Amino acid sequence: MLIRFGYVAMAIDLKNCSPSKTMTYTNYEKMKDSEVKLYKLKKITKENLINTKRILLYNVASDIKVYRLSSRLVPLVTHSDVIDWDYTKEFQEIYKSISKIINDNKLRVSMHPDHFTIISSPKDNVVEKSIEILEYHNNIMSSMDLSPQDGKLVLHIGGKYDGKEKTKKRFVENFLKLPEDIKSRIIVENDDKIYDVEDVLEVCRETKVPMVLDIHHHWCNNRDKPIGEYLEEIFNTWKSQPFPPKVHLSSPKDEKNFRAHHDYIDYFFFKEFIDKAKNLNQDFDIMIEAKKKNLALVKLIEDIKKQQDYQIINNATIKA
Repeated sequence: MLIRFGYVAMAIDLKNCSPSKTMTYTNYEKMKDSEVKLYKLKKITKENLINTKRILLYNVASDIKVYRLSSRLVPLVTHSDVIDWDYTKEFQEIYKSISKIINDNKLRVSMHPDHFTIISSPKDNVVEKSIEILEYHNNIMSSMDLSPQDGKLVLHIGGKYDGKEKTKKRFVENFLKLPEDIKSRIIVENDDKIYDVEDVLEVCRETKVPMVLDIHHHWCNNRDKPIGEYLEEIFNTWKSQPFPPKVHLSSPKDEKNFRAHHDYIDYFFFKEFIDKAKNLNQDFDIMIEAKKKNLALVKLIEDIKKQQDYQIINNATIKA
């Protein structure tokens, strides 16, 4: 089975290449001239998009086919008191050049709206704001010519609120009300405290959306059942998709901070999962969520080479 690796947002060793530059609302407010405010917003957005393009070119040169775009490409974009401007039309040429890199090289690109994106909230204003955030992400992906099948948005179910069962039901109800293009982008991930694999699979059955398995989250939050018991059903949720199943991988920081992400990936934490997944002989992609970003991917491949347990295909793909 083939396993491809990717990473989140930042290529640490590329100089001056953050795709997530931003400004605080406090600093935004200090600028009294609206033209100056708009100029600053556009300037930062352009830098983030150009840096995204640089990162994608690095990925292609490094055989990395799986990548998560930064959600902070456009600063303060969903803040209600910030100037409303067309952040897609303004930089159409840059979006198209990014699209060309993605499509010419068949890259797998996703985004992960932040933890304020909660469509399961009992508060209408929170749900409305969450939909606004999803619309922003959808606009970015559409501007890059990423169809709902190709460009996915990762969501969590949310908090516990008035109980898990009511919250899961509300997630499904609000999901079904979303615009069709946004619904088609959403994939759902298990979390490390409340909604475990069984909860997410239940939601995925009702919404018919793919499930992203987070291995570390399952390690933190499970029902004393090994992940092998769920893998086949999890992978089957991807059957109608053009890409193989996707898995998130991070390692616990330490015994005390076991929910936090380590800088790198513990090889044996990784191997324990891979050896269970081999029973299904199913290709899948792994999104590395370590603090050291692309450097954690590089180090994991180096560790795999040293251990010689799996065949190295290239700088970011192995065969197990």
